Amino acid sequence: MTTQLLIAGFGGQGVLFAGKFIAYNGLLEGRQLSWLPSYGPEMRGGTANCSVILSDEPVGSPIVSKPDILIAMNLPSLDKYEDAVVPGGMIFVDSTLIERKIKRTDVKVFYVPATGLANDIGLPTLANMIMVGKFIKESGAVSTNNVESTLKKVVSARKANLLDMNLKAIECGLNLEG
Repeated sequence: MTTQLLIAGFGGQGVLFAGKFIAYNGLLEGRQLSWLPSYGPEMRGGTANCSVILSDEPVGSPIVSKPDILIAMNLPSLDKYEDAVVPGGMIFVDSTLIERKIKRTDVKVFYVPATGLANDIGLPTLANMIMVGKFIKESGAVSTNNVESTLKKVVSARKANLLDMNLKAIECGLNLEG
């Protein structure tokens, strides 16, 4: 089984970190993977996207041109990548920041008010991890078994105080209905 994932948004939304988390989780599950970050020269406020491929077989190319799953954190990203998602794929939309609905009928869509929820639970910078939690719950691409150990690997030592907050944000996403 191979899952091609594209996470896209503005720099500063944690797009690359979310991709790194998902890739490392796959690594702990013994999957073959690719993690390819991409961002504009502005970084914070510029465009950012991250391609992640999780596979049971070696990954030939890190390029994701036809994602199975799109996580769109802002409207420009949704506008740019919505049509690239394969028929039968999934699109996760941060519905706090993106008001428009998906035009396609051949994909499964999840409207997640991640930015609003992150603010409501006192974690304003962790909408990305709420989206990751919802992605894990709905996609089955990675399991929940290694969430905490993955966080311990990808959260840097200087930000170790954010480990519990990241875990809380993922759990928020995992617990979302609909």
